[in-house]
Amino acid sequence: MTKKRVAVLISGRGSNLAALIEATKTPGYPAEIVLAISNVPGAGGLEVARLAGIATQTVPHKGLPREMFDARIDAALRAANIDIVCEAGFMRIHGEAFARAWQGRILNIHPSLLPAFPGTHVHEQVLAAGVKETGCTVHFLTPELDAGPTILQAKVPVLPGDTVDTLSARVLVEEHRIYPEALRLVAEGKVRLADGRAAFDV
Repeated sequence: MTKKRVAVLISGRGSNLAALIEATKTPGYPAEIVLAISNVPGAGGLEVARLAGIATQTVPHKGLPREMFDARIDAALRAANIDIVCEAGFMRIHGEAFARAWQGRILNIHPSLLPAFPGTHVHEQVLAAGVKETGCTVHFLTPELDAGPTILQAKVPVLPGDTVDTLSARVLVEEHRIYPEALRLVAEGKVRLADGRAAFDV
């Protein structure tokens, strides 16, 4: 089996990156992480990658037009012969050209049950809305923010007395569970982007 070459884009501590790395150690897993890219110099996730023997790059965004930043990311991905990109806490919004160039080969994880609560400060939005349930979503990234077709979701209860920290910790457990599974499905060709929707063959 030829494993798909995966790059993970991060901005922070890299907890989802760590979960993906752990999954790739499973016998028969159809993907390998070969590159981690961060827009934040010194991001904790870079050390997570280095400790796992994964190549790292930093592509700072400050002072760059979005198109130029995207072009540098794109060049790094192509130089590494990347098949699939996983965004994991990557706090930059891509331009349409980049999103379309990688459409169907780039995944993102979002800490809500999309289409509910897109954007940032998600757990604050959830608590302010008073809903009883939230969760997380792995989806294909498209030019529209947090609007790509869903690959997997997991539900998490919102408990009385929850804070942003307690809720985010509970959601993160599910993120670490479903992101590796979503990547596996895409790498095996069991789900793909077709005509603007996620087409499953499982």
